[in-house]
Amino acid sequence: MLEKNIAQLLNEQVNKELYSAYLYLDFANYYADEGLDGFAHWYEIQAQEERDHAMMIRRYLLDCGVRVTFDAIEKPDKSFQTAMDPLQAGLEHEEYVSSRIETIYAAAFGAKDFKTMQFLDWFVKEQGEEEKNADDMVKKMQLFGGDSKGLYMLNQELAARVYTPSATGPAM
Repeated sequence: MLEKNIAQLLNEQVNKELYSAYLYLDFANYYADEGLDGFAHWYEIQAQEERDHAMMIRRYLLDCGVRVTFDAIEKPDKSFQTAMDPLQAGLEHEEYVSSRIETIYAAAFGAKDFKTMQFLDWFVKEQGEEEKNADDMVKKMQLFGGDSKGLYMLNQELAARVYTPSATGPAM
């Protein structure tokens, strides 16, 4: 059985992951409105991944005998002036999510909850990849976003992203 504190942190993370999906769909809406369908597509897939993460954590909690509760998901409150704004907000958000995962991991470590630590190992690695992807997006926009041809090519590159459900998610 999970310690109450760890179960609570994980349950909160389920809700945070669902908020992340909302946030990324909001980014996709912004880009769709701006005619940048490749950017919109990239964030639609990002939202799918965040929902997957929520479901993985939910399943872990259920498998540990913990009842999962859902909170109201806040409406994203960001407003964007430039195509760079969502990218920077995305990087900041991924850094925030990483800090949340690290907090849960630290609590599991303190409780010597090795099963939860093993479960979270995948998320720690995943967050490293998520931060790198978000940082790469910012850098590419800085390099190519000011040039219409460069922005077009970057949009095309992002439109080619394919959703792949995580077959290698955390093992139980």
